[in-house]
Amino acid sequence: MAAGTLYTYPENWRAFKAQIAAQYSGARLKIASASPAFTFGQTNRSPAFLSNFPLGKVPAYQGDDGFCLFESNAIAHYLSNDALRGSTPQASAQVLQWVSFADSEIIPPASAWVFPTLGIMQFNKQATEQAKEEVKRVLAILNQHLNTRTFLVGERVSLADITVVCSLLWLYKQVLEPAFRQPYPNVSRWFLTCVNQPQFKAILGEVKLCEKMAQFDAKKFAEMQPKKEAPAKKEKSGKEGGKQQQQPQQQEKKEKKKEEKKAAPAEEEMDECEAVLASEPKAKDPFAHLPKSSFVMDEFKRKYSNEDTLAVALPYFWDHFDREGFSIWYAEYRFPEELTMSFMSCNLITGMFQRLDKLRKNAFASVILFGTNNDSCISGIWVFRGQELAFTLSEDWQIDYESYTWRKLDVDSEECKTMVKEYFAWEGEFKHVGKPFNQGKIFK
Repeated sequence: MAAGTLYTYPENWRAFKAQIAAQYSGARLKIASASPAFTFGQTNRSPAFLSNFPLGKVPAYQGDDGFCLFESNAIAHYLSNDALRGSTPQASAQVLQWVSFADSEIIPPASAWVFPTLGIMQFNKQATEQAKEEVKRVLAILNQHLNTRTFLVGERVSLADITVVCSLLWLYKQVLEPAFRQPYPNVSRWFLTCVNQPQFKAILGEVKLCEKMAQFDAKKFAEMQPKKEAPAKKEKSGKEGGKQQQQPQQQEKKEKKKEEKKAAPAEEEMDECEAVLASEPKAKDPFAHLPKSSFVMDEFKRKYSNEDTLAVALPYFWDHFDREGFSIWYAEYRFPEELTMSFMSCNLITGMFQRLDKLRKNAFASVILFGTNNDSCISGIWVFRGQELAFTLSEDWQIDYESYTWRKLDVDSEECKTMVKEYFAWEGEFKHVGKPFNQGKIFK
């Protein structure tokens, strides 16, 4: 298994490819993106760095065994496993096809369109309009391909999905507003499926789709440009001594300008959103306003996962449950008449869980499918931090919850204790349901 260090600047979408691949393969990857381990514009110009990576570009990978690689696609490929690379010669070739597609068909128009909105490239109307048309063409190709497929190659995430998602990332975040992406529902469905996988979210965090197409901001562009000093005015003097006094000052200015010119390439190399991405504000914790709780959710989850539910986990839950800091809710799917095949109904549950990945630290749920094909219903018990429905705390958590009815339970009532017992253990009478247990899913 590969193990090494990835040198990059913060929030580098090219580095994301390697990082996500490592999440899937289990490769041990250390990230050097901040001083003293790595300073962009300095470390990558040092003789030691250039001896291993002659282009001086990042991301760059150095294995613990000394093996070195540059170019993001090569690094991502090396850190992948066979499943990501393609388990057959045909699948491997298809993965390479989509990796090449991303580089040649997506990146050029995406850069031409997105970079001016980030203030790191001058706006050119003709180039931008042409880029929009090329992006439409790319999305149409992807939309057709994904019409009957969940992922680009095979039935699971591959390096093709990782690479194309990362290439589309800033389009979706910056300019693909709802009206623009509406003709390409298969692409958006696939993109959201990917970015909500735990391995993607561990690197990308919450990906918020663009609501309004960003436009070129001339003021922002001017602020991003290196400032040029006005040339010093020449002083008229007939005395030789005056000229001699000016020479040291002029020499200092020349040396100062030389130093500035040496520093300039660090800004010039930031040609792919570095300055903007590095300054992007981090998401706030939606639960930061709540006081600390004595109930350690992670400890309960460990008990639930590793020990008997009725004999150990459930008693632990009630012995340590913080009635002031947490609340318990009963949820029921509002549209049971739309449920058909059982596996599709289960996909509905797991899809919701994936989109709520950032909520896991502060919630636990047991959601059950009852009944059989074409005669089923979904309901569950949820435990949230705080006394209100957690979904309202973040727009990213509101995609699915309105498809359910929610009722807060009295934690001291027999109804609550019975429901918690039955849903946590996946056994019992479930008198309120009227259908047999089919299968359950745990959010933890």
